[in-house]
Amino acid sequence: MKRVILLIVVLTCISGYGQVGINTDGSDPDGSAMLDVKSTTKGVLFPRMTQIQIEAISNPANGLVVFCTTDNKFYVFRQSGNEWKEIAFGAGTINPPFNCSDSFTIIHTEGDVAPVTKTVTYSTIDNIPGEPSKCWITSNLGADHQAAAKDDATEASAGWYWQFNRKQGYKHDGTTRTPNTTWITGINEDLDWEAANDPCALELGTGWRIPTFTELSNVDITGGWTNWNGPWNSALKIHAAGYLSDSNGSLSGRGTHGTSRSSTQGNLYEGRYLSFYSSYCAMYSYTKAFGFSLRCLRD
Repeated sequence: MKRVILLIVVLTCISGYGQVGINTDGSDPDGSAMLDVKSTTKGVLFPRMTQIQIEAISNPANGLVVFCTTDNKFYVFRQSGNEWKEIAFGAGTINPPFNCSDSFTIIHTEGDVAPVTKTVTYSTIDNIPGEPSKCWITSNLGADHQAAAKDDATEASAGWYWQFNRKQGYKHDGTTRTPNTTWITGINEDLDWEAANDPCALELGTGWRIPTFTELSNVDITGGWTNWNGPWNSALKIHAAGYLSDSNGSLSGRGTHGTSRSSTQGNLYEGRYLSFYSSYCAMYSYTKAFGFSLRCLRD
């Protein structure tokens, strides 16, 4: 019988005082630590157990720390109370690196951007013909989910609507617009969409933004979109979510007409956007006061 010996080498340093250092490059452990683990690319994992497994630990030591996979919290055993005490998390957060194709969840809070409070999970995709390096959300900003069909006429699939270079979004349930404030019937300014007013960045976070005219046009032309089948059959699944009228903010075209704004103006009075319905699809320029959908991207 052959005996196989597996040798694992870990760079360690043991001081004359019984201290242990891991990945220390030969340097002594810090004088105040019994165990000194050094790394700039990895962390330390505590034992991960279910609540049942934690409760089954026999005679836990005072100060024993574990991570509970049942509720995703840390616990420390406190001998004086004979109990596992939750270690409270603070308010600070650090987001892991983003990879396109990941989904992410946003808690939209009613205010001067989101018209209502709701939690939405957005899916993402890249390699879109015409702009393959860009990462896009696969539903409209504010939509509960991706649409079910090109003529999906539900509010949950439509998402919210924006006038050009305005950060306030509007929800329309088919009867009532929210917020039901006085509608801006005319916008006259020589500006592209300013970064400070970009709802994609304000709601989704740093890096997200409204696509430019060139980016939307590249996707439209490269995809060969000639009617609403093009946007819908693409991986972006852009559907006929309708729009809000420039005259009074009323809802029109949901289920028959689709729009998606760019951040580029046409002139003082008009903004450029993607427009499509059953027999037409093209980039267009029209009054900035219309409320159109937004499909966000990031580089």
